[in-house]
This record gives sequence, structure tokens and C-alpha cells, in this order.
Amino acid sequence: MAIDVGRAKPAILVTGGAGYIGSHAVLELLDAGYPTVVIDNLVTGFRWAVDPRASFVEGAIDDDALVRRTIREHAIGGVLHFAGSTVAPESVADPLKYYRNNTAASRSLLESVTGEGVRHFVFSSTAAVYGVTPERPVTERDRVEPETPYGRSKLMTERMLADLAAAKADFNYCALRYFNVAGADALGRAGPSGIGATHLMKAAVEVAVGKREALIVHGDDFATHDGTGVRDYIHVSDLAAVHILALQRLLDEPGASHVLNCGYGRGHSVLDVVGAVSVAAGRQIPYVVGGRRPGDLGSVIADNERIRTEFAWRPRFDELSVIVADALRWEQELDRRRI
Repeated sequence: MAIDVGRAKPAILVTGGAGYIGSHAVLELLDAGYPTVVIDNLVTGFRWAVDPRASFVEGAIDDDALVRRTIREHAIGGVLHFAGSTVAPESVADPLKYYRNNTAASRSLLESVTGEGVRHFVFSSTAAVYGVTPERPVTERDRVEPETPYGRSKLMTERMLADLAAAKADFNYCALRYFNVAGADALGRAGPSGIGATHLMKAAVEVAVGKREALIVHGDDFATHDGTGVRDYIHVSDLAAVHILALQRLLDEPGASHVLNCGYGRGHSVLDVVGAVSVAAGRQIPYVVGGRRPGDLGSVIADNERIRTEFAWRPRFDELSVIVADALRWEQELDRRRI
């Protein structure tokens, strides 16, 4: 599967590369020797989060002229698409925002990149496409029935990609269905940086460093071992590495497309995470129990056999204590990085 080391690597366009996951993927691309170009409108991303080795273009992915010009100027050979909105409860309250930012903007992006002859596309999808999952780990073959506009907006883009690959023999894609992404770059180069984050791990370490008074646990009446929601937490750097594997496969096997779960295959509850953060911080972090949020599910765990067997993926940071330690260290250093 590895690319011939004697072959020059193509330039890669990363949409949303100033955001949390995108900035880590940029690091992986650069470290792997790919010329990298980031396009981001900086609505939720940060300019300083983009590694200086990458070229940066400020703008929107549905700006056809800008995207096409960027592709031509940098001779782009593939796309990693992260740009979009990602908060499931917000999507319930404001569905049109999600269909605009995730579905309509992705359609525009696809038209631009395929119109310029770009043939390889890695898509940031989500486990939310499954909706209510079975008690066992969910596989890529399970039915997709999203419970939220967020999940539906992502599934629509997956279906656009499948239709496009069927229509264009020279186009292939990989849709990566993320489970719960957490942690930060082990070298301290990137991490979750947004204000008012809704993700559990980010909120928990903010409590640990005094940026929040207490963590809100959304529901303690789920059918789990302690009543709180169970999720499959994947370290953001392991997830970023998956994107490079996916890109390499698309380049090496241009006739094939893929859909992959990205998770570790085991779950931790909200209170498990609270305990791990408390241990890392050296003190019990306070929390209060609140009601369930719209779209919340009891347990969501990945079956990751496909990515392990077909892509030979081997995670490096697959321990909750490691994820928490990296997240906490990043949070402690974050204030001095904000510009």
C-alpha cells in the first residue's frame, strides 16, 4: 500500500485546516512530506493553529472561484475535507445551518474540485450517521439512520460522494466515520482551542484548570454501567494518521473507494472520563447531573476491524489516560497560544 518513495507526493488541499482535527491532519501531512495548502474561513478555526510549513488561504469552501484558483495555483492532487459544523444538539435547534454548512457547501466544493480535475477526496464524516446503534460495536455494514440533522447532513455528503464515484471512473473517495475525537498533539503543536466547547473531554479539562466551575453530565439514566453515556474516544493524532493512510490508498488504488469507522472498539462513560481527568489533575473535578440533550444516545462504540485489517492501522495513543494527559497539558498551555 505504501507510495513509491521515488515518486513526488502531490499537493493536498485541507479544508477546515485551522480547526481542531484539520490542524492535526495538516501536521501529519507535512510530517509525511506532502505539500499542504489550507483553506479556512476562520469562523471557528484559528490562523495560528495552521503549521507555518503549510500555505494558507482564507476563504469559504463554497467560493467556487477561490477554490478553483487555489487548486490551479498549487497543483492540488487530493483533498482532505474537514470544514463544516459539528455540534449535534445545535443541529436540532438550527438544522438549516447544518444543511448549508455541511451538505450544500460540500456539494459546491465537490463541483469545484472535480471541475479542476482533482480525483481523490477524503471526507470527515461521523458515527452520527448510524443514529441509534446496536448494543454491540457498530460496523460499516449497519443501517444508517441518523437521529439528528448533523448526522443527516453528513450522510447526504457520503451519498453525493458515492454517486460521484459511480458517475466518474477517475474519482475515488474515503469517508471516515469518526467516533468521539479527543486529546491533543503529543508535541504540543495543536489541540482543541474553541471557546464554549461542548465536547466532554474539552469541557472536563477546562474544569480541571479552572476555566469552568463544574462539568455538566447530560443524563445519568442511560442503560450503561453507571448510567452515563458511553463513547468510543479516539486520540486526534491517531485519527489524523488515518487520513494519511486513506489518502495513500486512494492514490495507490484509484479505482476503489472506502467507508471506514474510526474508533478503538471500546467505550468509556462520562464518569470514566471524569475520573481519568481527576487523576491527571490531582484533584476531583466537580460535576453536576443535568438532563439529556437532544440527539444524545446511550452507547456508541466502533467496530474497527475493517480499518485494522484492510488498512493495517495501528493506533499509537489508544489509552484513556494518554488522551486525557495530552488534553490537559494542551489546556494548560492554551491561553498563551491564543493571539
